[in-house]
Amino acid sequence: MSDPIAAVLTALPVPAVVFLVGWLLTMLSMPTLEGRYGERARTACTSISVVLQAGTVVAILVPTWGWAQTLGVLFMVAAVGWLAEFAGAHTDLPFGPYEYTPLLQPQVGHVPVPIPLAWFMMLPPAWVVGAQIAGRTSGLSFILASALAFTAWDLYLDPQMVAWGLWTWDGDAPRPRYFGIPWTNYVGWSVVAALITWLAGLLGTDLSAAPPSLVLVYGLTIVLEAVGLPAFWSLPGPAIAGTLGMGTCLLWALL
Repeated sequence: MSDPIAAVLTALPVPAVVFLVGWLLTMLSMPTLEGRYGERARTACTSISVVLQAGTVVAILVPTWGWAQTLGVLFMVAAVGWLAEFAGAHTDLPFGPYEYTPLLQPQVGHVPVPIPLAWFMMLPPAWVVGAQIAGRTSGLSFILASALAFTAWDLYLDPQMVAWGLWTWDGDAPRPRYFGIPWTNYVGWSVVAALITWLAGLLGTDLSAAPPSLVLVYGLTIVLEAVGLPAFWSLPGPAIAGTLGMGTCLLWALL
């Protein structure tokens, strides 16, 4: 094991390791469970994996930020994420014309509860990557780099979730499209991610203290999606594009 990887792993608090292992086991068992129990098992695994990945992020942040700041950021990110998704599902802004299906439950205002939690599970890792790219944890360059690192994740996610029937895009959505997803969606993701990052700084969140070990969550997401999308879900195109997008952000950060 290389020294940087060993340093990251040994820096993880025990609760973070527990959540991390649970998240990985859930993701790795999803194809087998789907094959045995069908679509419902896959959807359940999706929700469980979001909770476990978000739990990993919380467990990594708490020793540095404390419970008050960590839960404050969790609430803020989830609240703004839900508001953006609620507006999007009802007005087509800022993402474009889409709607959630009933598969992912529970829902509040026709927005599945795991969705705003998913905004939280990936934004702090994106902040760490964005800070490395920008060389700072404030200012426009940091906000844009973090939004880029976060939005790159959706190169994997949106085609995958549409293929699984968790949400659908209107046939009249703007063209050209990315594997059926209008590019307005990615503009919306970038804008909302930038807004949340700006709000985090405005509210006094100590983004400079975000643990570097969060980069492990970002990197493992790349590995899981890069392997899983073509191997189990027949989505080689999004797998390649997502790996290029997130992989470039990660490599840029590490170098």
